[in-house]
Order: sequence, then structure tokens, then C-alpha cells
Amino acid sequence: MEAATPVKRLALGIALAIGCGGDPPDPARFAVAEGATEPARAACDRRDPAGMALFGDLHVHTSLSADAWSYEVRVRPRDAYAFAFGEPIALPPNDAEGLGTRTVRIDRPLDFAAVTDHAEFLGEQQLCTDPASEVYATETCRALRASRAPTDSPLALRIMHPFPSREDEVCGADGARCDRAAAAGWQETIAAAEAWNDRSAACRRTAFIGYEYSSHRLGSNLHRNVIFRGSVVPERPVSYMDVQREWELWALLRDGCQAHPGCDALAIPHNANLSNGRMFAVDYPGADGREAQAARAALRARMEPVIEIMQHKGDSECRRGLSDVLGSDDPQCDFEKFENTAFRRFGDGDPGTCWDGPLADALPHLGPDCLSARSYARYALTLGLGEEARIGVNPFKFGITASTDTHNGLAGGVRERDWPGHLGVADDEPERRLVGEPGVMGNAASSPGGLVGVWAEENSRAAIFDALRRKEAFGTSGPRITPRLFGGFGYQDDLCDRPDLLERARAGGVAMGGDLMADPDGRAPSLVVFAAADPGTDEAPGGLLERIQIVKGFVSEEGAIHQVVHDVAGGERGASVDPATCAPRGPGDRQLCAVWRDPDFDPDRRAVYYARVLENPSCRYTGWQCLGFEGREAPSGCSDPAVPKLQQERAWTSPIWYTPADGRAP
Repeated sequence: MEAATPVKRLALGIALAIGCGGDPPDPARFAVAEGATEPARAACDRRDPAGMALFGDLHVHTSLSADAWSYEVRVRPRDAYAFAFGEPIALPPNDAEGLGTRTVRIDRPLDFAAVTDHAEFLGEQQLCTDPASEVYATETCRALRASRAPTDSPLALRIMHPFPSREDEVCGADGARCDRAAAAGWQETIAAAEAWNDRSAACRRTAFIGYEYSSHRLGSNLHRNVIFRGSVVPERPVSYMDVQREWELWALLRDGCQAHPGCDALAIPHNANLSNGRMFAVDYPGADGREAQAARAALRARMEPVIEIMQHKGDSECRRGLSDVLGSDDPQCDFEKFENTAFRRFGDGDPGTCWDGPLADALPHLGPDCLSARSYARYALTLGLGEEARIGVNPFKFGITASTDTHNGLAGGVRERDWPGHLGVADDEPERRLVGEPGVMGNAASSPGGLVGVWAEENSRAAIFDALRRKEAFGTSGPRITPRLFGGFGYQDDLCDRPDLLERARAGGVAMGGDLMADPDGRAPSLVVFAAADPGTDEAPGGLLERIQIVKGFVSEEGAIHQVVHDVAGGERGASVDPATCAPRGPGDRQLCAVWRDPDFDPDRRAVYYARVLENPSCRYTGWQCLGFEGREAPSGCSDPAVPKLQQERAWTSPIWYTPADGRAP
């Protein structure tokens, strides 16, 4: 593919300016209530120092998000936590009293969850939907209430502008009215999390306080979910309207929490697949010189210890056909490519390569409209190795999670066979969810999304947050697969057969998220990886495992990205699906384990390794729900060859990094 060089858009970008300098962010944007402290909690009765697998969802929207409101969703934060932990809730379409007419309930309660409503327009949303508000009758508020999709909102383009402004007739000339309303909405989120968080010794559930920072600067998705460790949080969330560059957000979170004991926060990027190469861009606007760049990279690595690899708008692990990625062809990179539908909508199906020349940071984009290795986690992990060699810091030293991005408040609602959608009335019926045409909100390109897993000592905020910090985390595409990855230099070949496998694995190396320095004896790293299948429920048993793969990334001397994919346990054995019933057929495993040594190990080359666990093929929700149209005309997605009916569910571990003996940057 040839590089795209859209001159008109580049000229517009120059006119808009890069916006990389300017004053540092105002610390007043991160204000914590005077005397805020973390409440005491009882010690958990159930605790495992070796770690227990806990599942959650850290990307959940409710009616406090303006886009969810436009889909007629009236689920509040307290309802989203109720759903996450096993209670029924009601979804639109709504009756005459505004109450949902569909009752839904999660198949299995989660261990933890966070409501992450958009910080952007939280105040406007509160003001414009409250009939008692003094600005309720303004033209802007009427237009906001009339919108039926995010693109209809009079505020939508503001999160794309590099220097956004508020709407004076709603917020007032100084924005204070919206700030106060945003603080009130934030208090509702905090109160819901505090009410549902179990501080008793039973430790049944953990509810985090969080929000989404939703930068769509110049048309590229640069969203982050901000998760707080405890109850000491700012009086209102920091949004794109406050700071327009991600490093300003990181600095505010770091400095704000450092000034307030008990406060800690991290940010989780998502949907890199829709970022036009900007989520993992190897650039440092405004940071001149190696020292400043290293400081920026270190700030990113600290504040973004994990990323979200999958959610309902697709998979951001990897992509086939990128000209600057060498090595193994990986057919599994075709999984959940939501961006393909966007390319069909915004262009002729050939998006081209993202421009990487002068002023690339100022180039506007109309949605996701170009391809780049810098839009995918696997290649960012690899590019980070090169940056570490150059400046001494790896900005992309992140672990892996997944979540849903539901806008129905359905935290953890990922069951395929009866998935009710994520976008209110935009996908409330199979006739809407199964539409294949691009440009339709909630069409068949969407998926239920995934779950985040952690290996934590107990089910508490502190333990789960710390597991995310140390990257002992994993993501799944929905099933509750439990993978573990350890790396060392002396694992024995028969380790998988030993009853003390876990103890030996921990004692002999590092867990996922850890670092391996060069072995004094020059041995190649050995990785031990094992996984258990999702047990499922009596109604819907979990799928069998097909295989475990180890993915290796490294950078050549010329700076090229290399990937190698190794099957290390299990394998393809002819498992299939009966398309008439979605019943699985063929052999598989409930557990898989392997000890693997890199056959192409170079002790002088940095490398990154992670594991991917694949289930046997199963029906995607499109396959399940298309079965319900027997004898009547089915929606277009049921016959569209571009809409997959089958899938291979999966899990991804966080990586392990290898650094050679002379691995310090020059």
C-alpha cells in the first residue's frame, strides 16, 4: 500500500497547529476535597498469596454519558454496578414513564467493575437533561436532547478540535456552571461505587471509581479510562476540555495524587485500532532532546501500566498485511477487525498507510482512515524495545486487559448467544444488531467485547489495583479463561507434570509483566505457560481450548518490526461448529501447559514475549442470533460474507521482557 498524502487535510492541520507546547496544565484542575481519606476496611477472609484469578470490566458507560443518553439509555451508575454483581436492570426501548422494557441479568457476577462515564460534557449532560436547570430550554440543550447518535450532538466536534471551547449559553462564559454540574454527576458515580464496594471481610465484590477521558483530537481515537485505587479522588474528573494532550493528563494525575495521601490513579488506553497510528506514535511533541523524551516515556510507562486490547469496537492486538511488519503471517490477527467497516464507510476500502512525515501530528482524519503498525499493541510493544535502546526508557512497557465499553451499563455482559447489544435503541433488536452495512450504529461489526482478568491476592481495590500496576493482568474476548505466564532460565522440561508447578514457576522466574535480564551463563529464556478453559455454566458450558501460542517481538538492527508466532501447546485437531445449531464438535482441552525455549534466541537482542490462548471455534453472537430468523427474512448481516458467524474466543497474557547484559541505552 502506498502512503496517503492528503494535501488539503495536511494544510488544514498546519492551520490548526500542532498544539504541543504552551503552559503546563493547571494543577487546580485536579482538586481533592479537604481532609479526604481512604476509609478503613476489614481484612479479606479469602486470600491467596500466589494469586487468584479475578474477572472484571473497567469500561462501562451509563446515562451520565451524553452518547448513552442519546441512545435512550436511562441506566444510572448504581444500576451498572447492580448488573455487574448479579442484579437485574432494565434497558430501552422505554415505556411512557421512561422506564426500560427489556430486563437483563448477567449470567455470572463479576468480581470487580468500574463505571467510566465520559468526563467530556458531563456537566452539559446534567444541565440539559434536568428540566429544573436554568439552561434546559436553550437551543444547545434542545439539540442535545434531540440527538439520537453521538454524531447528531451539537457538542460532538468539540472533542476533535485541538483547542476546544465550551458552549457559553450552557456553561457560562467562564465554564463554571458546567464545572459545578460535572462535579455533581461525578459525586453520583463516586457514591454508587462506594455503596457497592464490599469492605467487609467477605470481599464479595470490588467497585472502583473511574471515568473516561475521551480525546478524539483531529479525528483520531485517543481515549483513556482513568481508574483510582481508592476513595481519595478529585472533586471532578479531568476531561479533554481541560487538557488536550495525553501527557498533560498523565502529569495532572501523577502530581495531583502525589499531593494527596491515599490517592493513586492509572490510565488505560483503548481502541488503538481507531487511532490512525497516534495511540502508539513514537514521537514526543514539545519534548526536545533525549532527556526530555526519556522523562515523557517514563511518565507514560508509569501512568499507563496496562492497555485495553479488546472491547466492543474491535481487537487492537495486531493486523495482517502491514508492510512494515516482518516475520510470521498470523491469521489470528483477522479477529474482530471493527475498523474494516469504518474503512468501508469512509473510503473505497483501501485506507492506505498513515502519513508519518513532517507535521504528521497535525494531520486531521475523518474517523479511522489509514493503517499503521502504531495502532496495534503487538507492534507498540516491539517499537518500545527500540525506544529503550535509544533513550533508555520503554514508553510502551504495558500489560494487557480487555473490557466491554458498554453504553447500556452492562458491566461484563459478554455472553454471545443472547447478547442484548451495547447501544440502547441503536441495537436493541437483532434486526438492528445484525445489519451488515457500514455507517449504522450498533451494526454487526460490534461485538460484546471482553473482560479484564488479574492475578491478585484478594478481591479488594488495593490488591486488584496493585496487580494492574505490576501488570499481572490478562484480557479475554469474553470467556473466563485463566492463563498464566512465567519466564526464567532454568525451568525443567517436565515442569507441567509436577504437582507444585505454580510454586516452581514463581520461584524460578518472573510472572507476566516482569523483566528478565541476561543470564550469566548465556542460556535462552524459558517460558512456562498454562491455561484453564472457562468452566461456563450449566446452561452454557465453556468452550474447550485449542492451543496456546507464544508471540515474540523484536526489532532488527535496521529498526524493522519482527513478529514470530509459535504454537507451544495443543493444536488444530479439526474442531468445528454445526452451523445449524451452533453446537461445538471435535476434540479440545480443559487445560493446557507448556515449557518453551526460544529456538532463535539472540542474547544481544531485546525481545518481548506474551501468550495467546485460543478456544476451539464457536458461534459469534451473529451466528447465534441469525438462527432466530428461520422462516422469515433475516437482516443483511446474516448473508453478508464480511460479517463473521464463527470466531475463536481467546485470552492474552501480559508480556515478559528480555534485556541483554549491555541493554542500557548509549
